[in-house]
Amino acid sequence: MLDYLWVFLIGGLICMIGEVLIITTNITSARILVTFELLGVFLQAVGLFDPISAFAKAGINVPIVGFGASLAKGAIGAVKTYGLLGVFTGGLAATAGGIAAAVVFAFVFALIFKSHTKK
Repeated sequence: MLDYLWVFLIGGLICMIGEVLIITTNITSARILVTFELLGVFLQAVGLFDPISAFAKAGINVPIVGFGASLAKGAIGAVKTYGLLGVFTGGLAATAGGIAAAVVFAFVFALIFKSHTKK
């Protein structure tokens, strides 16, 4: 039960930081997402993401921070196996399942719902 509380608090904190940045700065939401993704890459590169993930679980893995860490982990692993080529292939190979799921679900929902311009 305590794990769920930590997941909620840490994931909520990440989302709250994003909302605070959107509300109080002129930074676009796209740039905030990229910043969070790069934070995940950085944390993975310096070896801090796995200890945080062991504690925070889905609270850090589900937001975009976890996606950035997955990209970095895949690239680091592929570089060890394939050399420089792994920089370009490792991240995509590690996240291909999530990317494919996003494309498929976006397509299905586009068929089900009528799109319109946000007003």
